[in-house]
Amino acid sequence: MHRQLKFTVPEAMADNQRIHPVVRVATSTTAPLVPPCSSVSEKGTQVHRASPLQGGRPMIPPKPRKRKGCCCRILCGIISLLLLILILIGIVAAVIYFVFQPKIPQYSVDRLQISALRLNFDLTLYAQFDVKITATNPNKKIGIYYEKGGRLSVWYTNDKLCEGSLPRFYQGHQNTTRLDITLTGQSESGSTIMKALQQQQQTGQIPLDLKVDAPVSVELGTMKLRKVRILGRCSLVVDSLSTNSLISIKASKCRFGIKL
Repeated sequence: MHRQLKFTVPEAMADNQRIHPVVRVATSTTAPLVPPCSSVSEKGTQVHRASPLQGGRPMIPPKPRKRKGCCCRILCGIISLLLLILILIGIVAAVIYFVFQPKIPQYSVDRLQISALRLNFDLTLYAQFDVKITATNPNKKIGIYYEKGGRLSVWYTNDKLCEGSLPRFYQGHQNTTRLDITLTGQSESGSTIMKALQQQQQTGQIPLDLKVDAPVSVELGTMKLRKVRILGRCSLVVDSLSTNSLISIKASKCRFGIKL
């Protein structure tokens, strides 16, 4: 009598030995990647589209303009250079000022004598004045060269009565120079000017203006700089215009400046 043997298979192994049906997964076909400016025909072949044309040639994108940026750089460079030059000029001027301490020359009228003041036959006014002035250079380290072309003139209101030339000379440091200058001249409308001067003389106060225009060169140490002009005006009040007599200067106020 045969015994029946029973074998127990673990559930997990039995599950692994089962035959599972194969499931087919439908995959969707994706469209192939197509580069720009191309398409796919019905047969699946790739067809390229023509790019837009301009004048029979493909359009080329314009290049960025660099001219504006270049001009801006040049302009900025010029402005920077000008600023640098101005700064250097300012530094040099400051050094000169603190080292040499420049001062404007001073002038004063010491004497005024009238040698002639008369009407001519053509009714012009002839005048001859002898003027003695004092020029002072107050600078300790600066010399002054008085160049050719300096003028000294005497005016009554807006009418020039006479004028003369300033001599050429060198004025050293802290030097005082006295000059005797003869001024001559003729004025139009002489009868009108003479009548006004006679009326003014009755008051004992006659206003006159003495004007100075002197081209000079400045000497800094051993270096001679470019020419500048000293422009000045002395407002005088005299008591008389009598010829060949001592005239008293009642008031004198002088102002001077430099023109580059």
